[in-house]
This record gives sequence, C-alpha cells and structure tokens, in this order.
Amino acid sequence: MTWFEWLILILATARMTRLFVTDDIMEWFRNPFIQLKEEDGTLYAYPKGKGVRKFIGSLLSCYWCTSVWVAVFFFIGFWFLPSVFFPIFLCLSIAYGAAFVESVSRRM
Repeated sequence: MTWFEWLILILATARMTRLFVTDDIMEWFRNPFIQLKEEDGTLYAYPKGKGVRKFIGSLLSCYWCTSVWVAVFFFIGFWFLPSVFFPIFLCLSIAYGAAFVESVSRRM
C-alpha cells in the first residue's frame, strides 16, 4: 500500500464514520438503535434495547468504535476488490477534504 492509498483510506474512513455517527442524513438509520438525551445543554447518544440492538447502538454512539469497524471493512474491500472500492474511497476522501476546507474558510 502506498502512502497515497493509505491517506485516501484514512480520509474515507473518517468521512464514512462521520456519516454514520453524526450526519443528519443517516438519522433514520441510527434512530432504531440510539436515543438522544440532553444533559447540561449537550445532546448525548445512548444505546437502546438489549443484545444486538444495544451492540449496534453502542457502535453508532461512539465515533471511535464505529471508525474501527469502518476501517476494517474498507481495508478488506481495498485488499480484495480495489477496482470497486478505491473509486468509492476517492469520492469519500474528496468529500471529507472539501468539508474540511469549508470548515476552515467559515472560521476566517
């Protein structure tokens, strides 16, 4: 794996993790597994239910936990089907880079 491929995988993993854990567009996916509670003006995500539902809720309420599984899935995809997965990784990493540039430019 080249340094470029490694960087693309890092950025794509970060973007996909954010998509699952925090972005509004995936709220429909998170709702069956997590509940939001406000504490001292801050919203916190807590897993719902028991068993598999609670396990998935625990993953979706933790950025670090989700990123591990996304990274594993992405690496396996990269290893076995690079021609399928790499274009997806490029799109995700470009989107993450664009979001970073937008965030920085808003603070200026």
